[in-house]
Amino acid sequence: MEYEAVCGRPEHQLACGLSEGELEVFITAVISLAEPVEARFLWRPQLRDPADEMALAAAVNGRAHALVTFNRRDFGPVASRFGIEVLLPRELIGRIK
Repeated sequence: MEYEAVCGRPEHQLACGLSEGELEVFITAVISLAEPVEARFLWRPQLRDPADEMALAAAVNGRAHALVTFNRRDFGPVASRFGIEVLLPRELIGRIK
């Protein structure tokens, strides 16, 4: 839900160049690929922004290879301690191509 809210912010929608309809299709596609992950918080807190802890917990508990965010700085070296690479969206898209 947070991802959907953030993607819908006017500045992000402008940056990606998607219309409302295209953004809805994108969000629906992302949701269809998502897998539920049980969050465990035994190692919290790790990050300077407590609001980012859930994203890190989902990545760690879901055994993600990467965490994709515009907020790279707030995850710093913490994600790498768990073997998770922090990528900007454009870096992920570049790897997909």
